[in-house]
Amino acid sequence: MRSLLVGGQTHVFPVSKNSHSLGIPSSVSVCGRGKILNSIQLIHHPELIPKHVAIIMDGNRRWAKARGLAVQEGHRFLTPNLKKICNVSSKLGIQFLTAFAFSTENWSRSKEEVDFLMQLFEEFFEEFLRFGVRVSVIGGRSELPLTLQKGIELTEEATKANEGLHLMMALNYGGHYDMLQATKSIASKVKDGLLQLEDINNTLFEEELSTKHAKFVKPDLLIRTGGEQRISNFLLWQLAYSELYFTKTLFPNFGEEAFKEAILSFQRRHRRFGGHTY
Repeated sequence: MRSLLVGGQTHVFPVSKNSHSLGIPSSVSVCGRGKILNSIQLIHHPELIPKHVAIIMDGNRRWAKARGLAVQEGHRFLTPNLKKICNVSSKLGIQFLTAFAFSTENWSRSKEEVDFLMQLFEEFFEEFLRFGVRVSVIGGRSELPLTLQKGIELTEEATKANEGLHLMMALNYGGHYDMLQATKSIASKVKDGLLQLEDINNTLFEEELSTKHAKFVKPDLLIRTGGEQRISNFLLWQLAYSELYFTKTLFPNFGEEAFKEAILSFQRRHRRFGGHTY
C-alpha cells in the first residue's frame, strides 16, 4: 500500500508489485514477463504519474553485436520504440518525454555510424511530422547537417500546436554544454546591465537552460536502458531530484511493458526532496 497526501487528506492506494516481487523468475522470457505484467494495473492517480520522463536509450550497439549484425541495425529501433513509448505515455497522461538520442561526445564514433545516425534522425523527424505529438529539439543544432536542421525546423513548426505529450529530442546535447551556455548568457546580461547579481536564482538559471520551453523543466523520472548506471552528462541540472531507474533491458527490447514497469517502480517510491515524510 502507499499513502499520498492530496488536498490535505491522506489517501491510501494499493501499489502493484514489480516482476521480481511477484515471484516471476528471471528465466522467464521478456515476452512471457510481458504477458504476466499485463495483469498489473498502474495507479492512474495524477499525483502518481510522472509529469516529465527522461530516457537514455542505451544498448543498441550491444544488441546488434550480440546477433552478429552491424551496429546500425540496433539503431533502427529508434523510431518504432519511441512511438510505443509515446503511445503509452499519452495514455498515462505523461506530459513531457525527453529522449537522449545523440550526445556531444558521440561525434567520436566512426564516420560511418555518425552518418547513418544523422540520416536516421532525418527519417525520424519526417515520420513524427504526422504522429500527433508535439516535437522539439534541445542541443547544439549548428553542428548538425543542414538537411537535418531543416527537418527539425519543419517538424517543430508543424507540431507546435499539438496538445498532449511533448517529445523533446536531445541531439548533440551535453549537460555541461547546457549549463555553460546558461552561465554565459546570464553573465552577458549582467555585463550589459540587464541583470543584477541579486537577480540570479534557480528560476532564472532554469530559464536559460535548453529545457526552458518545457512546462516542467525537471524530470520526475529518468530511465536508462542497457544496464549502465550513470547519467552520462544528460540534464545535469534538471536531474537533481529525479528518481533514477536503471534496467538491463537493451533499448531494442524496451517496449510498452518495460516502460510500464519503470512507471511502476516510480509509483512505489517516496519522494522527499531533501525533507522527510516520517
